Amino acid sequence: MPIHHLGSDDQSIIGDIYTTDTSQASLPKFRIPQGRTEPHAAYSLVRDELLLDGNARQNLATFCTTWVEDEVKQLMSDAVDKNMIDKDEYPQTAEIENRCVHILADLWHAQKSWETVGCSTTGSSEAAMLGGLAFKWKWRQRREAAGQDASKPNIVTGPVQICWKKFARYFDVEIREVPLEGDALGLQPADLRQYCDENTIGVVATLGVTFTGIYEPVEALARELDAIERDLGLDIPIHVDAASGGFIAPFIQRDLVWDFQIERVRSINASGHKYGLAPLGVGWIIWASKEDLPEDLIFYVDYLGGNMPTFALNFSRPGGEIIAQYYNFLRLGRDGYTAIQQACADTAQWLGKALAKLGPFDMVYDGHGGLPAVAYKLTDADHGFNLYDLSERLRMRGWQIASYPLPSHRQETVVQRILIRHGVSRDLARLLLDDMKRAIKHLSDNPVPHSTAKPGFHHG
Repeated sequence: MPIHHLGSDDQSIIGDIYTTDTSQASLPKFRIPQGRTEPHAAYSLVRDELLLDGNARQNLATFCTTWVEDEVKQLMSDAVDKNMIDKDEYPQTAEIENRCVHILADLWHAQKSWETVGCSTTGSSEAAMLGGLAFKWKWRQRREAAGQDASKPNIVTGPVQICWKKFARYFDVEIREVPLEGDALGLQPADLRQYCDENTIGVVATLGVTFTGIYEPVEALARELDAIERDLGLDIPIHVDAASGGFIAPFIQRDLVWDFQIERVRSINASGHKYGLAPLGVGWIIWASKEDLPEDLIFYVDYLGGNMPTFALNFSRPGGEIIAQYYNFLRLGRDGYTAIQQACADTAQWLGKALAKLGPFDMVYDGHGGLPAVAYKLTDADHGFNLYDLSERLRMRGWQIASYPLPSHRQETVVQRILIRHGVSRDLARLLLDDMKRAIKHLSDNPVPHSTAKPGFHHG
């Protein structure tokens, strides 16, 4: 049919997307449609809906990767059909996962990195739960071998990400989350004797506390646990939740001792899709030795072909993120990761200095010594607005800034936290600062005496 004779019912690919029958009605919300839609039309209409999402690059509340190179996008497309769990069918993807495990083990100073055991996960939440399960199984084995009760396990933490509370609830472990006392922002060595006992399966130390970005003092915590073992005979291991810091400290804080250099650290998790620079979603869990992963947690399956071990909570998962992680290791190397993380840290510290000069803020964390981030609270003066109002005002310009109260015993302190990730340039940070100045002036000139603004960001 000639183009100038197209009928109104023509749904072919040469028709205009926005004159198709599908585009002239609301897209189905609760049941699958009866008929079919041209691919280009379906794509465009779904893409149009996604315009209502926020701009990920302006989301400074998320730790996750929001910028990747075109080569990463191509690798993700190339691997769209690879199920990483099917190691017999995709042996090279399995080999790449194995290489990443040993690269990370070496990066985190495992004594025999080539013999270390670990795996990829969907993210740090799954990885943390695997670390917790290994602790529970090892503790139970010791208790049962000694003829002791093994029914009341507990785990001791500072202010942790919600995944640890999920672990405790799902796997029947008491979580002893140490409240923040005084000016503390994380777990302190002096806290341990009060909270640890013979039922403690492990202590979680966080390298990059979600609420503020600070590092908990892993080495000092280990020394205190050494003293507890000498005094009380309690041998309590450490798991380091290095969701973000595991890809920061090895490159720009090299003198910090936090990893497998410490004998008491038996497992570490990190998120490849955070400061590991891989796309969502991939995490990693590494144990110091094969003995730290109980054999009872490993399953062997043969219905995909071959008899393969698996010890992740999830089964079928895409291989693209793992391949992209390996690409980053090859592409960037130590020098590249160092340059990127240092640039992020420099920008965070620059922003911290600038925010401290604005007037209404007291800095809680200024970007030095931890993650590339800043956290701050309002001064005690009456400003006519709160931080939730400021978050809402900044959202009008597209910025997503996290505002929330600190954990237990410091809930009265509300903070804002800004994360500087790869792709957040100094110029972008300056634009944010300019918008923040305008927002503060507007709110100061137009006070909100009965604010109804609520937290727009939740840790749990």
